[in-house]
Amino acid sequence: MIYDKTVLLPLNVDQAFELITQPARLRRWQTVAARVDLKVGGEYRWTITPGHHAAGTFTEIEPGKRVVFTWGWEQPEAPADNVSTVAITLEPADGGTSVRLVHEGLPTPEALAGHSEGWNHYLDRLLAEASTGDAGADEWAAAPADLNELTSADATLAIVQRVLAQVTEADAQTQTPCADFNVSQLLDHLAGSIANIAKALGAEVADDAGKSPEVRIADLAQPTLEAFYRRGLEGTIDMGFAELPATMVASILNLEFLVHAWDFSKALGFEVSVADELTDYVEVLAQNTISEQVRASGSFAAAREVAETASSLERLVAFTGRTVHA
Repeated sequence: MIYDKTVLLPLNVDQAFELITQPARLRRWQTVAARVDLKVGGEYRWTITPGHHAAGTFTEIEPGKRVVFTWGWEQPEAPADNVSTVAITLEPADGGTSVRLVHEGLPTPEALAGHSEGWNHYLDRLLAEASTGDAGADEWAAAPADLNELTSADATLAIVQRVLAQVTEADAQTQTPCADFNVSQLLDHLAGSIANIAKALGAEVADDAGKSPEVRIADLAQPTLEAFYRRGLEGTIDMGFAELPATMVASILNLEFLVHAWDFSKALGFEVSVADELTDYVEVLAQNTISEQVRASGSFAAAREVAETASSLERLVAFTGRTVHA
């Protein structure tokens, strides 16, 4: 069964090709995270929404013209015949570039219906990104239906990436709610925390402080979370300083992503929007992770009081020791 749809983007073919193939551009409209080896025989892995990962191999590439790749879902419950083929063809057209997406080999009417809904959603977001430069936060990534320490890490990563996309060089010395860190120092701290967890998971990462803040963190977080999904949440992980339950290490990632997203947004002077279901869940993770012993080590200050009218996110950051101003 086949899905076939064409949209007109107000971009030239090279700009359109970047939007559909480059990780930093894919994150603007389709993916939470993306690994792309853009060559024939190269592999990709896209976190489409938290906990849902598409993966496959590029079989045809004509820069600025066409890209073809196999498509399958990583989920254990995915059927054995879930591999299909996606072909995207670009042609110059009046007003920009015609982008035709054909998804062939969908095995059942149910698969066609599900993928049609998905592609319609994301092609609308592609058009919005191409037309306005901002497709906005993806509501499908806001609050995973099946929350666990890894799906919530995907969701909180999406939030911090969107915040970091607004950080500029001019913000580097701006103080954050973390007393010891300005924006640049907090970015280094976040990168170091992710890299340490990646190392413990056996993932190969390289921190490059010369990248933009969003790309720097995204390029560290993607292989880290991919390795975590591959490993699973069972047992313990040797963090070097201690053996910690895998669930606790994943919880730490959640806190790093979401709490620091709040820190960065406050430093830059805007509010970050997070679904209450997600912050409520991460608050439970925080309560299970931040013990009095952890606070005594200096990693977190004492929990602060908040007003009864405080939002779910404000309750979370107050629990981590941040002061929330009314």
